[in-house]
Amino acid sequence: MNRPANPVLSIITVCFNAEKFIESTIQSVLSQTYPQIEYIIVDGASKDNTMGVIEKYRSRIATIVSEKDKGLYDAMNKGMQLATGDYLLFLNADDVLADADVVRKMFATCADADVYYGEAMFMDENGVDVGLRSTQTPHQVPDQLTWKSLKHGMVVSHQAYVIRRSLSPLYDLQYKVCADIDWMIRTLKASRNICHTHEVVARFRVGGTSKQHQQLAWKERYKILSRYYGHIPNFAHHLFIGLRYIFAKKY
Repeated sequence: MNRPANPVLSIITVCFNAEKFIESTIQSVLSQTYPQIEYIIVDGASKDNTMGVIEKYRSRIATIVSEKDKGLYDAMNKGMQLATGDYLLFLNADDVLADADVVRKMFATCADADVYYGEAMFMDENGVDVGLRSTQTPHQVPDQLTWKSLKHGMVVSHQAYVIRRSLSPLYDLQYKVCADIDWMIRTLKASRNICHTHEVVARFRVGGTSKQHQQLAWKERYKILSRYYGHIPNFAHHLFIGLRYIFAKKY
């Protein structure tokens, strides 16, 4: 499968009542120096001024949808089904791309990859950088990412993960807060050429959906990882994960 010289990247932002931060997200996309970006925003019928902010940029956004949905991953599926680009990147409404050249730099790293991935920077509520994700969590971004890399959890942020659109399935809506790890495993199983860009791709605010629903997140993640890696190995992996979190908090 040969990649065009300048493949189209569809960047998808889903949002709900996001007026506080979404303008920064939009501006980080529209300021990219890479020429082939299709920007899609899927709003869940926000009740604040989210759409008012988005409307300011309508002429530069490929597709805008505002309607009720069945949750985060349903909205992400809508965005995926609207996308026409060669590749996909999901960027949340309170996240920003790391700099204006990051998309160009990612695609320049490897030729015709199925996946391009990198690092993500944590930032606080005020947008102040806290540290790279790999330094703030027990998860390290692997030099060679495969579907087996996720046996210990989400080692790569979806904001720092670009996938060839033809290899991307829809999110499984049976999972309410951890469908992203199931989706990433499936995309990696389908991919052959996986490129570590060594770029900080995005900056994102801590405290996402899985953090807000930690107990449900653990249950869903355990179910997902048992499905792919087996019950006994997954039990051992989760014991290892738990010990790492305890150690990280202690020290």
